[in-house]
Amino acid sequence: MTTTVTPQSLDGNAIASVIKAEVAADIQKLHAQGIRPGLVVVMVGNHPASEVYVRNKVKTSAELGMNSELITPPASVTTEELLSLVAQLNAREDVDGILIQTPLPPQVDKKLLDQAVSPDKDVDGFHPVNVGRLQSGQPSLAPCTPAGIIQMLKRSGIPISGQHAVVVGRSDIVGKPMAMLLLQENATVTICHSKTRDLAAFCRSADILVAAIGKAGIIRPDMVRPGAVLVDVGMNRITSQEDFDRFFSGNAKREKTFKEKGSVLMGDIDPHAFALASYYTPVPGGVGPLTIAMLMANTVRAARLRRGLAA
Repeated sequence: MTTTVTPQSLDGNAIASVIKAEVAADIQKLHAQGIRPGLVVVMVGNHPASEVYVRNKVKTSAELGMNSELITPPASVTTEELLSLVAQLNAREDVDGILIQTPLPPQVDKKLLDQAVSPDKDVDGFHPVNVGRLQSGQPSLAPCTPAGIIQMLKRSGIPISGQHAVVVGRSDIVGKPMAMLLLQENATVTICHSKTRDLAAFCRSADILVAAIGKAGIIRPDMVRPGAVLVDVGMNRITSQEDFDRFFSGNAKREKTFKEKGSVLMGDIDPHAFALASYYTPVPGGVGPLTIAMLMANTVRAARLRRGLAA
């Protein structure tokens, strides 16, 4: 007899709200000890899409009870000027977290900036010291999106230990740290990427499939094992009618958005594949909200670690 699994959507907004409430309570405890965590976001130049996202970060941190600051150097800024700014922020005792928003202008060396931020204030988890701490299982500041995915799985009661997790994508921001965090939770992990031969076969073997390669619909329904957990990190904008019809034909809500805006957002997983899943993360509203929630959690964690308090 075949058992039919009803796919369940994982609500990133709801889980993020719970995490932020926990962070706010933790901040109140720090206030009682005379500590007010501080986050500084550096956003270079004018990027309308980034501006909304950054202001949301700043607003959220202030709402939770942190000191919150936005610094906006001009697009003409040099790497040396930004390195000087980072040095000043590293030296400030009222700053626990430093976040440098991307994209950056072409004349700015991002790797140098990532290395310049003090590892203790690196709330993005990009500094080589934090990468090493993560890999060796030491207390660290882990990149926000992968850390948020682990929280989502755990809080949804989805088992990780002993499961075969396939991560499609090997970026320093998501793919690699995602694999490390899954290993720490005792999953058996396979990392795939653009040069993987027979990607479909690897994906079909996954109990947990994390798609983070940045290509719309690259994970097709025939690449998914029925009952798998699908985690879609992709954020791609569909602008052609042909692509819309391929992925969203018959979806009245998406069609309304497409007609009004000329585009819709989708992930790396073909939405038709969600029907095969036990759990899946929608795009938007799945993984995205957890990134900001984990940034807040990382800032409080940094404030604690810097002062020798239990994190």
